[in-house]
Amino acid sequence: MTASMDGVRARGTHEAVAVAARCGLATRGVLYVLVGLLALQIAFGDTEEVADRSGALSELSGRPFGQVLVWAVALGLVAMALWRLSEAVFGASGPDGRKLTKRAGAAARSVFYAVVAFSVVSFAVGRGGGRSSDEQSRDVTAKVLGAPAGQWLVALVGIGIAVGGIVIIVSAVRLTFREEMDTARLHERVRQGVEALGVIGGVARGVVFTAAGGILVHAAVSYDPQKAKGMDDTLRSFAGTPAGPWLLVAVATGLLLFGVFSWAMAVWPRV
Repeated sequence: MTASMDGVRARGTHEAVAVAARCGLATRGVLYVLVGLLALQIAFGDTEEVADRSGALSELSGRPFGQVLVWAVALGLVAMALWRLSEAVFGASGPDGRKLTKRAGAAARSVFYAVVAFSVVSFAVGRGGGRSSDEQSRDVTAKVLGAPAGQWLVALVGIGIAVGGIVIIVSAVRLTFREEMDTARLHERVRQGVEALGVIGGVARGVVFTAAGGILVHAAVSYDPQKAKGMDDTLRSFAGTPAGPWLLVAVATGLLLFGVFSWAMAVWPRV
């Protein structure tokens, strides 16, 4: 009887984790698709748009039942944080899921998504969550630069973000995301399409993180918090390169595809 009850509890826990994973991944997809679309509008001349989380939330809130949609995003991000927390505590799926490095990475992701969820809740209740990522980045950078050894700390954070971006790119190219997906039963062409989305989207996402980290290092070296940039200004900086707005188009399209890939992960998660 006890073994039977334990089995029921285990299945219940597994189903709850699976639901959290699906909800979190689907929500991540919504945000990246919206940011990608906003960045494309900027690339084609609409300078009024803000291509970051606050812009995506503003876009949602302006739709019918917008407040409900924003709260749904907040709940989805909470689910994402809980899913990653479960991986940190109990281990992720796959043969290496219980390794310390995997658990540490899951814990870091859990904290990240918890912070993002809090900002979305703040936006929903009208308590400052609507500030752009650029404003937040400059304010935080200014405060840290004013602290003892703040310049070194900002530089180290920037290096960490840039290295994280490179890791994201390498992981995408190596198709490591397959460890988190159950695509064995998919038709070969469908599987190849999903993998292509993961590679293109992951590389674009990694490029944005790497650029943002490099910009933060530059702000630390020059001791100028105004040079720090959030996602919106980081994306706009791609349009200022010799490639012009077409580089921004490429990156924005990649972010949009990463959002679609997140939806695919939500359909076929391995948890």
